[in-house]
Amino acid sequence: MITEARAARLEREAKRHWDIFYKRNETKFFKDRHWTTREFQELINFDVDQKIVYLEMGCGVGNMVFPLIEEGFSNFYFYACDFSPRAVEFVKSNKLYDENKIKAFCADLTTDDLYNNVEKESVDICSLIFVLSAIHPACWSQVAKLAYNVLRPGGVLLFRDYGRYDMAQLRFKPGHKISENFYMRQDGTRSYFFTDNELAHLFVGAGFEIHMNDYVQRRTVNFKEGIDVPRIFVQGKYKKPVADDLGLERFETVYEGELSGINHFTTCKTQYKEYNYPFCLPVPLSQLRE
Repeated sequence: MITEARAARLEREAKRHWDIFYKRNETKFFKDRHWTTREFQELINFDVDQKIVYLEMGCGVGNMVFPLIEEGFSNFYFYACDFSPRAVEFVKSNKLYDENKIKAFCADLTTDDLYNNVEKESVDICSLIFVLSAIHPACWSQVAKLAYNVLRPGGVLLFRDYGRYDMAQLRFKPGHKISENFYMRQDGTRSYFFTDNELAHLFVGAGFEIHMNDYVQRRTVNFKEGIDVPRIFVQGKYKKPVADDLGLERFETVYEGELSGINHFTTCKTQYKEYNYPFCLPVPLSQLRE
């Protein structure tokens, strides 16, 4: 495991490492994500005349938004933000970039500076695709709350990231571990590997309803290089409730031992599975049932 001093330095220099990454790789590292409409039907379940505001949190060089533009999502207005100024410049220099359809800007998702460009409750669809894993775990709740705040009631957050024991995690060599399941790459960027329960805890704690939160297994195949390896990702769809309430019908409270104050252990029942996690209610449950 790396030293605390080195881990702190990685956190301080996170933006610089990503900027160097894009300086070195430009737009050639990540493939365009043509799979998103297949995996996320929420992107296409709209009337063609319905105006949709879409925010990609952590857009990189536009590997998600530009395939959508190419596919003819003319009723969408896209916001695309990234930590790296260099990545944002690559987005703006793309031939498909049109300020009438898309606005790209720098934003640090661990702060509130997103609000300088996007108003609260103004977004219909938000995405975090292979972004949260690069952010320090201490900042995840801020990112989740940021997504919640910019979405309109009924809006949805689309999520995919690395799952626990994915091939990328197993390939890390000694000396790259920052903390449990959190690693440093050779170039100084970082990656965390999630469980579904961790994400359920995170996003329900931010106020979302879970519509999907599960592992997906895929394969990375390159016939030319003779590569065929299994991959493990976690994919989620989290909806901001239409009514600003706790939706108590969605919860079954499980009391374990003596409770103090407002902290309860809660089981979230979704149409897919149950998740057990600590859930903090703003007032005692007995008052809410009165």
